[in-house]
Amino acid sequence: MSKSTLSSSIADLRKSYERAELSEDASLADPLQQFDQWLHEAVNAQVNEPNAMTVATVSSDLRPSTRIVLIKGYDAQGIVWYTNYDSRKGRQLAGNPYAALQFHWVELERVVRIEGIVERVSDEESDQYFHSRPLDSRIGAWASPQSQVIAGRSVLVTNAARYGAQFLLKPPRPPHWGGYRLKPDQWEFWQGRKSRLHDRLRYRLDGGAWVRERLAP
Repeated sequence: MSKSTLSSSIADLRKSYERAELSEDASLADPLQQFDQWLHEAVNAQVNEPNAMTVATVSSDLRPSTRIVLIKGYDAQGIVWYTNYDSRKGRQLAGNPYAALQFHWVELERVVRIEGIVERVSDEESDQYFHSRPLDSRIGAWASPQSQVIAGRSVLVTNAARYGAQFLLKPPRPPHWGGYRLKPDQWEFWQGRKSRLHDRLRYRLDGGAWVRERLAP
């Protein structure tokens, strides 16, 4: 079977990465501080959705899946996001609590990968964040049976109207909705470089301390 014109043109796409470099001397010893620096630079550079990250999970039958979510917090305890616990990712995390995250800041030619174990945040944290959301987002958390097959968009519209009438301006947090925290045991910072000789620095947790090492691109 011959290749399509589009397939051939995609194979020929090339980009030379020349914006910056990432050296051991210039990087920070703590990966969380390095992440904080890069995230602030992404925000200040006004890249498109700098808070968007890919979450990768694995099901009990070992099939991986990914989706995009928004980071909602980070500190020494880990990386936090919120979602429906009954969603596909929620079910997978219930069976296998390990996950991987990835940030891709295309404009800065940077990628950050984070791996670790995932746990639910406390009910108090979930409540606090839920009540800070816009009203339509809070109603939406009730209206959407996330990852389930539905007959059409009308199901969501009908559910939103029903829960809106039921809760008015004060919807409580649904019991199936809340936060997750990934506790990193490995970070990788990738900076695009010329000739595909990219910079990759990995931080891995060893005996409670972070070990920084360079990986071949």
